[in-house]
Amino acid sequence: MNFLYEKDNHFNLANLVTFANIACGVLAIYFLTHTSFFIAALFAWIGGACDIIDGKIARKHNLSTEFGVQLDSFADFLSFVIVPCMFIYFAVIDPIQGEVNIFLTAFAFIYYIISALRRLIQFNINSDAGEVAKHFTGVPTPLGAILLWLVYLIWLTGILSSTVVLVSTIVIGFLLNSKIKIPHP
Repeated sequence: MNFLYEKDNHFNLANLVTFANIACGVLAIYFLTHTSFFIAALFAWIGGACDIIDGKIARKHNLSTEFGVQLDSFADFLSFVIVPCMFIYFAVIDPIQGEVNIFLTAFAFIYYIISALRRLIQFNINSDAGEVAKHFTGVPTPLGAILLWLVYLIWLTGILSSTVVLVSTIVIGFLLNSKIKIPHP
């Protein structure tokens, strides 16, 4: 079992937890496409927990590598960008197709996805394996996903219209690349 703690092994313990995050994202997408929103949300939150755990394991056991940094960003893209967008689409927009402007819908999701992808790429360019900054510049993608979940939960109460959900998606996409300073936990 020493391979789990070998820094250069792509299947070390930290990366295995990141792979679990990816698996949770794929399962969340499966359940979203089958309108099992509770189970999809459960897998999304488990993936989020894996994202926290993999970093702690990597730092504790000195397993941070460039491969791990890249892998983590790919996992973040799936779990904190694609899954929340699909969740909003399948839970909020799909049931009322035709009632929401198709151009606003397309713009909201494309803008959010491109904004998040740009953020993740810039983060990777600026980061060094094993280094943790004191703060994030702009809203990190996991926090962006949490904000989208909060918008969804508020929408469930009937306070927000689906159009406001889409506009909120655009605003959160903008915040991902803003100059706001967010303390690193």
